Amino acid sequence: MHARIFSFRVLRRTLSPLSERTFATHSQATTFTQPSLRPSTVLGSLSALPNRDETPHLGTRFPASVQLSRLLAAQAPESDALLADLATLIARRGVVFFERQDITLDQQKQLALRMGRLSGAPASSGLHRHPISESTGELGADTSVISSEGGIARGGVVEDTRASKGWHSDITFEHIPAAFSILKMHTLPPLGGDTLWASAYEAYDRLSPAFATFLEGLTALHSAPFFLDQARAMGIPIQDPRGSPENTGSELMAIHPVVRTHPITNYKALFVNASFTTRILELHPDESAAVLAYLARHISENHDLQVRYRWAKDDVAIWDNRATLHTATNDYGRQRREGFRVVSIGERPFLDRASRSRREALGLR
Repeated sequence: MHARIFSFRVLRRTLSPLSERTFATHSQATTFTQPSLRPSTVLGSLSALPNRDETPHLGTRFPASVQLSRLLAAQAPESDALLADLATLIARRGVVFFERQDITLDQQKQLALRMGRLSGAPASSGLHRHPISESTGELGADTSVISSEGGIARGGVVEDTRASKGWHSDITFEHIPAAFSILKMHTLPPLGGDTLWASAYEAYDRLSPAFATFLEGLTALHSAPFFLDQARAMGIPIQDPRGSPENTGSELMAIHPVVRTHPITNYKALFVNASFTTRILELHPDESAAVLAYLARHISENHDLQVRYRWAKDDVAIWDNRATLHTATNDYGRQRREGFRVVSIGERPFLDRASRSRREALGLR
């Protein structure tokens, strides 16, 4: 009996959320220290770098002493090991923040491509070209300008409506949607303009087993008609192809499973969002609307599966769209807010029914 209790405690200590975060007192500290409670599989070769977790479920922060440009410049095979472990960390923690980075736009693109390759992305998956991002000599069509002054960040935005309608994962209207997104903010308002992320793993885990099983048999239509409207208003063609030979045409529609399996973690994640998911195909329209409305509230109203980040100039966030949703906070009036985003294409979403939820994999269910 005593042996069984001891084994259970060791398992819990090894696999509980504490093994993917530091103590609560640590996460509120003003200095960064090296956590000692996570297994090596979480940080790998990054374990020597100072960092702290933002919440139990998602978000890890690195200080300015850790520069992404240096991880890129490290000699092989060290650099590959660092970037592969970074991709794994982001897949597990959803979003990772790097303070005051000197990384250039070209280096952002290198980082996105290398993390994709090192984490198993198909050879045909490159950097996404947003449907309404025209190619320029300075930035290129594979750079998304995230700006308060217009463009893709304002697509579908309706003034004087609930802020919760902005939750989304990037480009789920594509047949082969996003893996990693890398955003560096260079211009910020004096106050406001935070970004929030929600864990798609934890959103799945909060569902009742019966409801989760029901959702796992469903598929949903994702579309972005507002980008088509923007293209017409701007008098520009839809970019084609868009980072994968399968992301072609001007319909901007795709069908994906409502619950997907993450190819790196093998965790199940809820894969619907208020911005792009328009219909659950196996349900009647009224049933679909009711289920999607519930899932939208489930994501936006559970603040304990979210993290909120207050940007500083030149901060970088890297997130996994297969594991998270996000939304900006439009609370800064007419002040300018701008950054450059690079998005790597992943794989076609799939559900492996043998995969497990995050909590189950960590021994918590």
